[in-house]
Amino acid sequence: MSRLRSLQEHLNRWMLVYVSLAIVVGLVAGHLLEATTKANSGTIGNLTTVAVFFIIYPMMVNVRFEALLRAGRNLRGIGIAILFNFLWAPLIGWLLATIFLSDHMLALGFLLVMVVPCSSMAIGYTGLSKGDLELATVVVSLSFVLAIVAVPLWMTLFASSYQIEVPIGDLINSILTVLLAPMILGYLTRRVLLRWLGQIRFGAIGPLFPALSLLGMYSIVFLIFFGKAALILDRWQTVLVLLIPNAIFIGLSLLVLTWLDRRLGLGYAEHMAVAFTSTGKNNGTAIAIATTAFSPLVAIPAATMPIFQILLMVLYLRAAPRLRLLFEPRSAAVPDFTAWSSSTGNPMVVSSVEDGVYRFVFRKK
Repeated sequence: MSRLRSLQEHLNRWMLVYVSLAIVVGLVAGHLLEATTKANSGTIGNLTTVAVFFIIYPMMVNVRFEALLRAGRNLRGIGIAILFNFLWAPLIGWLLATIFLSDHMLALGFLLVMVVPCSSMAIGYTGLSKGDLELATVVVSLSFVLAIVAVPLWMTLFASSYQIEVPIGDLINSILTVLLAPMILGYLTRRVLLRWLGQIRFGAIGPLFPALSLLGMYSIVFLIFFGKAALILDRWQTVLVLLIPNAIFIGLSLLVLTWLDRRLGLGYAEHMAVAFTSTGKNNGTAIAIATTAFSPLVAIPAATMPIFQILLMVLYLRAAPRLRLLFEPRSAAVPDFTAWSSSTGNPMVVSSVEDGVYRFVFRKK
């Protein structure tokens, strides 16, 4: 168990490094072996399909679908997250794509990332920040279900504005293949493993599944840049521009969510669940849909977005202590120990608060 958890934490902690490494190695190898990639495009496509499976299926094994039954407990938090995933993100994404992206295929790929909702890794960020894990799980599970309908609708609308014909049959088929089939298979696998191993032993192998998803994502990022190295290097300025709308979207979304959740009276734990599930996008699913329904060029935005997404998510995670004070003011959170401290003859005051632990000092009269 410790080795599996260490592997998962290692792959997650160094995600930015591994994604960057996959991009660089893919570009260099693809450039040096350009003739080979052209001659074996079918094999690269088959390997990409395998990588797609290992992104989505393991992720679904760890999703607790039974949490959907408890969704009614926090309609406000769920409503905000769903609103940001399926309305705010596509509309802001369209505005940013209009401003920054002149290449229609790259713009469509960027919008695909905006339309595909949060990934299960948002649950991990929520846990690290001591947020509401149950709320995050409900949002992730519900978003996967809603994406089956929302993604084809939004992509058809966006593609028509760029005069790009959407292979609607291929798109729906890819949605079913990438989301619905792994969702059902993941649910069945979870039930079988829980019955066979029990909750404790299943929890012991739990870190294996997100580790497989991360390995699948790194593999598919490499394959995309390996197979299309010549095209990407010829248009490297356009690809570089993708970093700007990615960073603006994540930064703006976190700022707006922080302001809105505080105004609506959400607690710190609720806010962290909403923030991470509303801002972090499921790049693996977006890559899978792009490569199966469109082309590898459309998948480039999803392959490059983790660079800024991980960086900004980690920065927001590091700001958790200050955010806790923003949502739970110290004066309201500190218990009243006046009566107890008065019996000592010395007034006791709070010196600091961290992760709900109060530290006190006595001031001598």
